[in-house]
Amino acid sequence: MTAIDGEALLERLSGSLDGIRGRLAPNAPMDQITWFRAGGPAELLFQPADEDDLSAFLKALPEDVPVMVVGVGSNLLVRDGGIPGVVIRLSAKGFGQADVVSPTRIRAGAAIPDKRLAAVALEAGIGGFHFYHGIPGGIGGALRMNAGANGVETRNRVLEVHAIDRQGERHVLTNDAMGYSYRHSGAAKDLIFTGALFEGAPADRDEIRAAMDAVQHHRETVQPVKEKTGGSTFKNPEGTSAWKEVDKAGCRGLMIGGAQMSPMHCNFMINTGTATSHDLETLGETVRARVMETSGIRLEWEIKRIGLFRPGQEVQTFLGRML
Repeated sequence: MTAIDGEALLERLSGSLDGIRGRLAPNAPMDQITWFRAGGPAELLFQPADEDDLSAFLKALPEDVPVMVVGVGSNLLVRDGGIPGVVIRLSAKGFGQADVVSPTRIRAGAAIPDKRLAAVALEAGIGGFHFYHGIPGGIGGALRMNAGANGVETRNRVLEVHAIDRQGERHVLTNDAMGYSYRHSGAAKDLIFTGALFEGAPADRDEIRAAMDAVQHHRETVQPVKEKTGGSTFKNPEGTSAWKEVDKAGCRGLMIGGAQMSPMHCNFMINTGTATSHDLETLGETVRARVMETSGIRLEWEIKRIGLFRPGQEVQTFLGRML
């Protein structure tokens, strides 16, 4: 395993990054970004000033340097060994805008919070975006994972998506080209989404507000919104709900180290205050193993896990059990 050394990587890249306007931070602490408040550093964190800056950076970046994109850190678990290469996080200033471009359409940057897009739609009297009010993430992540709630998904609202690939080239993808399915996009993994055009329908503002209030009330009632959590841990299996299977396996409130399956909503993992990423991932794989033994269902992670394990702290899928 290669050790994280952001200063050395920055020194290596210094000659090729002339003219780059964004912020470069070596050994950036990711536990200050992720909602779990755990995990190792990014070897080099880059926040581009705008699309032109991002494109120029990627064109100048050597092909052998890994690139990872993160958003607001709400649905993300960074392993304790950190993230090698460059982590790109789009800035709110450069990618956090939202503009109403017609009576039914909104153009939004990938760094805008989902909740803010819902508010813009409310102000414009555009219906169909209330579900974003309850999703604690950013639009870039919503585009990548087809985020949804309350019977509506991102794919129901997207007309086109703007992106930049690993070589710095720009792309515009149609809804069909995104290859959406449940909590998944089939778009190329190296694409960095920078924004999208969304469409809703004219609606009464009072009705929109009532729908958003219902979403918020439900979330506050059944989810541990005041805890250090990453949202839903596992995707819902076909024909059932993940929380039901976790509960059936006796894992509600289960703790490993400082990590716990929430007693309030047992498909939410929480950091009770001292959890490492190793604790959290071990807990998740323990739950997956127990659900497999109890129900024969292979739960799939909804939380994205990235980075390196610390030596001797690797966590095997289903804890390496023969299932």
